[in-house]
Amino acid sequence: MPQCPLPPTDKAGLRGEALARRNALTPEARAAAAEIAAGHAMEWLGEVCGEVVSVFAPIGSEIATAPLVERLRAGGAQVALPVVLEPGKPLMFRLWEPGVALEPSRGPGRFAIPAPPEGAPAVTPDVLVVPLAGFDARGHRLGYGAGFYDRTLALLRRVKRIEAVGYAFAVQELPAVPDEPHDERLDAIATDGGIIRPAEE
Repeated sequence: MPQCPLPPTDKAGLRGEALARRNALTPEARAAAAEIAAGHAMEWLGEVCGEVVSVFAPIGSEIATAPLVERLRAGGAQVALPVVLEPGKPLMFRLWEPGVALEPSRGPGRFAIPAPPEGAPAVTPDVLVVPLAGFDARGHRLGYGAGFYDRTLALLRRVKRIEAVGYAFAVQELPAVPDEPHDERLDAIATDGGIIRPAEE
């Protein structure tokens, strides 16, 4: 009798599985899903007037954040983007004013990441919209292995109340993501399939 392969349980295998599903989406499906996910995210966030919300500049096949940025600004939020200072350190955040062109900045790997220019004010966000390679319904996320968001969330949560919202396509959901003591859980996950509100563990 042929043996069926077991689903991956290691982070690298799970990451590959979730990213393969993300990469398989057509451009039309991506665009439609990004609009829907932005609406779900705003439903969960509620009143954002005066809040500083950090989003991310999508790289590769990541979900587009432009529809969410448009809604955030219309709601009176200040939008920021993360900046990598150096490996092993938390992220910093710069304000992204409307109409300001983004510039390439050092990324966690070999990719440059669009960020506000160096002269943009540094800010401390109230909400982090977090990119995901994969996620589960418990609020555990798979990133890309560099640990920037875990370190950043741990630091921010020690000094203030902050909400962390995962943002991804629904197809990136996994049955379970292995978690370690240093992993920071998300408060919610917004996708084109709706909002996932993790239960307390």
